[in-house]
Parts: sequence; structure tokens; C-alpha cells
Amino acid sequence: MSDDLTRSFKLPDEVRMPLGQYGGERPPAPRWYRQAMAQPPERSRFTVGDREIELLTWGEVGKPGLLFLHGMSAHADWWSFIAPSFAQDWRCAAISFSGMGGSDWCDEYSFDRFGEEAKAAIDAAKLDAGNGQVIIVGHSMGGSPAFLCSGADERVRGIICVDTPIHPRWGAPAKREATSATHKIYPDVASAICRFRLDPPQLSENHYLIDHIARHGLKQVERDGQAGWQWRFDPALWNLLDRSGVPTYPSRVRCPVIYMHGERSKTIDPEILEFLLDVLPAGTPFIPIPDADHHVLADQPLALIGALRGVLALWPPRG
Repeated sequence: MSDDLTRSFKLPDEVRMPLGQYGGERPPAPRWYRQAMAQPPERSRFTVGDREIELLTWGEVGKPGLLFLHGMSAHADWWSFIAPSFAQDWRCAAISFSGMGGSDWCDEYSFDRFGEEAKAAIDAAKLDAGNGQVIIVGHSMGGSPAFLCSGADERVRGIICVDTPIHPRWGAPAKREATSATHKIYPDVASAICRFRLDPPQLSENHYLIDHIARHGLKQVERDGQAGWQWRFDPALWNLLDRSGVPTYPSRVRCPVIYMHGERSKTIDPEILEFLLDVLPAGTPFIPIPDADHHVLADQPLALIGALRGVLALWPPRG
């Protein structure tokens, strides 16, 4: 998420402006990241109702399907340095939910709508190909549409949540009042990137990944005679999002679940963890990712890749 909507001037600069020291230049990146970027996705769009949804795909059609879902105010390219590690054995896809990334903005948003978009992505990306072996990986908010999708589509045979918070008291109000908030327009990419930070705010040593997320989160615009760059998510998204019923979503799951979480995550507090232990399917494994906060993808990408590989090798059992 950008810094222009969620300011906190009490945060240290390394949290508030982690990329400020680079002046818009790309931070040095390790070999594994460069190798992942050498496997770019095929980019396309598909239609769900009256909206077009951004779709990224990797790997051959006909292999088991792996669908990656991002968190709030994020975009599909949060997964574009993770998905290539699975493309040899899986048909992989990532989408940007409506109101985020390269997808259309709407007059209102709901988790049911996000679940429809996830379900439609299975067909648009040809993840099933008749083998009924689709697994969904959802980070943060992306876990909730995964739950809804599994309840509506029997082709989903497993869900892996990554630091998905669901609080027992969430769900009201249905949505907040509309807002007239607009994004700040930055004169160039460099000035926007220098102001980017994660939300919830946290330290991250992997500046090359923060830079990746920021660059793919921008779009060029012209508004009120001013040209420049702004963030790609709808600034009214949170206010227009219907959140009613969220605590009931885990009960709709019709497949096995694995729950991964950042060992240092402040998002998954003891009350949320206790609630999830109670409502997720009996026997759901809870796997902590060491030295990771809420943004596990950016904190410990290789540990997350390793954990996913280990799980996917044997889980869920095939009937």
C-alpha cells in the first residue's frame, strides 16, 4: 500500500520510506529474484459480470492448477516473484481483484464478488483442464475469497492461507459511507516509489521486493490537467467494501486447509488465532514461517516457497 493514504509521521524512515534512500533506482537484487523475473507471466484480462479482471499465468495448460490471491490494496504481481518457482510442475495463475492492480474499479465491492472472480479465474486461466486438481494460495485478505470459492466450486481441492486474519467480531457494518478520496499524483515514478510503504507498516530488509511491489502498483494518469503517476488501487475500496458475514467464511470451506503465518506477525493476534483454530476444518495444520511479519511474501520469500513446495508435494492426499 502507498504512504499517501495511511500516514504515520511517528514511524521511523526505514519503515515509512523504505525505498527513499535509492532515489528511484532499483535496489540490488539476488540471483534467485533475477531468475524469477526471467520467467515473465503471460498477461491478459477476463470478464466477470460488468468488470474486467487482470490475469497473470505461468506454466503449461493441463498440469494441476495453482491460483494465487493477493491481499487488500495489493495486486497480482505480489506473486510474480513466487509463482515461477512452481511453473514447471503446475499451471499457475494470479489475479488482481476488482478495485486493485490492473482490474476495473467498481461502485461497490464485496467478498462474494472477490470469490466470484477467483472462481472465474479457474476457467480463464485453464487451471482445471479436467483434472480437478486446483489449489488456492491466498495471502491476507486473499484467504477469504478462497474460502468462498471452495464452497462454490468442487474443483478446489485445497486452500493454503498465508497470514489471513479473520476476527470473530468482524462483519459489521456491511460497508462504510462512500468517500471522495483521491490518490495523490506524483510527477514521476521515482518520487512515488520513494513514498511507498507496506501496510500494516513494518520493517523489511528485502528492499528489492518492496521496490518490485511498488513499481507494479503504479499507473500513469492525467487528472484535472495534471499528468503523472498514482497507485493502482481504488482509494474508496475499503469504504465501499461489504464485510458482512466474514466470520462465517471458514465454515463454507469444502476442502482441506493449511494455515501458514508469519512467526512475528502482529496481524494474527491470539484472539484471531484461537478463533481460526476453532472454525477451520478439524486437523488443519498451522505452520509458522520464521522471521516473518504479516507480509510473508516480502519478508521470507524463499522460506515461503520452500514451505509451499513441501506441502504441495504430499498434500492434500489424492483419493
